[in-house]
Amino acid sequence: MIGPVLAARSDQELDRGSVLPDLRKAPITELQLVKYAGASGDYNLIHTDDETARTVGLEGVIAHGMLSMAFLGEYLCWLAGPESIRRLSVRFNEMVRPGDTLTCRGRVKEQITGNAGRQLLLEVWAENQRAERVTVGEAEVHIT
Repeated sequence: MIGPVLAARSDQELDRGSVLPDLRKAPITELQLVKYAGASGDYNLIHTDDETARTVGLEGVIAHGMLSMAFLGEYLCWLAGPESIRRLSVRFNEMVRPGDTLTCRGRVKEQITGNAGRQLLLEVWAENQRAERVTVGEAEVHIT
């Protein structure tokens, strides 16, 4: 099944270089970071305690890198549906802080047609309100 976003796109709109719609997230909150620590099992205090973060040279708490990766996973589910995602790999470029607003974006790198249907190779990234790409990656989704 194709997710509602890709299902509405023609083949021409999925050609190499095609820009995909954005998914904007609400600003990061400290409560969200505490909840994510519990959900992920990552209780490193640099994510939840300003004093600890400052003792290691940070300006204050930073978001878990995996949180921005999770947003990209959500983005792919929104685009293609969870059953269509074949791969997601990312690199963390910049720190994300409370108050940052992330927008997930993507572009088609390649469309591959084979016996099992079509695959899209996507460039994906999450950028903050300053247009800094905080998390960048590549994904592969299967569409039929």
